Amino acid sequence: MTQNDLRNWYLRYVAALNAHEFDGMDEFINDKVMLNGEPGTRDDVIAVQKHDVDAVPDLRWEVEELLFDRDRIAVRAINYGTPVKEWLGVPPSGASFEIVEYAIYKVSDGRFVQMTALHDSAEMLRQLTAAR
Repeated sequence: MTQNDLRNWYLRYVAALNAHEFDGMDEFINDKVMLNGEPGTRDDVIAVQKHDVDAVPDLRWEVEELLFDRDRIAVRAINYGTPVKEWLGVPPSGASFEIVEYAIYKVSDGRFVQMTALHDSAEMLRQLTAAR
């Protein structure tokens, strides 16, 4: 894929995430994938995504920066949402969160084979519990 193809492909992935369309993730995620350094599967990724969206139905990602290096993508995104169910051990309070996520992906044959993400979970928990 060219850098432009990779950019368009990644933005389609984010659009599918934001639309909570998980049935088509085989277009984006390899059957077997490394998740934060641990072996996993596409089904593992989808299970986490579905769990998060079940608890945070308005969960969305806004891409702020995208960098490409051959088969690697680096992303800085803002994650937003308001939990309606207990999530991360915090009961819903009507509080929303807005945090930065940094992610690095490796793509092979047009699908993610490595997915690594880092976000400030302490800041997210602070925002979710601040209104209590």
